[in-house]
Amino acid sequence: MAEKPEDLNLPMAVVTRITKEALPEGCAISKEARTALSKAASVFVLYATSCANTVAQKSKRKTLTAPDVFTAMEEMEFETFLEPLKESLEAFRSEQNEMKERKAAKKREKEATEKASQEEEKG
Repeated sequence: MAEKPEDLNLPMAVVTRITKEALPEGCAISKEARTALSKAASVFVLYATSCANTVAQKSKRKTLTAPDVFTAMEEMEFETFLEPLKESLEAFRSEQNEMKERKAAKKREKEATEKASQEEEKG
């Protein structure tokens, strides 16, 4: 658990980057507004986590899963965000699988190169 309330806030650099991406070109945001957004986002994350935890506990589980979060979003009446959230999660999973496959292919290639080099030295 966090020792200080500030530990629960999102890093200001993350909030700044997200707000810059969301706002139109040339639109500025004050430090006070970034701080307020950071606190609001932190409260939302804590609330969503609490709701998802309740869903998991109803199923007699201690581990939160993506479906728990989806159910919590529905219970929190944020159904509008479900599809984008699911699409984002799927994109993340695909990206992770691609990275894993590239890493495995690179490892196989390295092993094949080393094996060929060893055979060359012997023969």
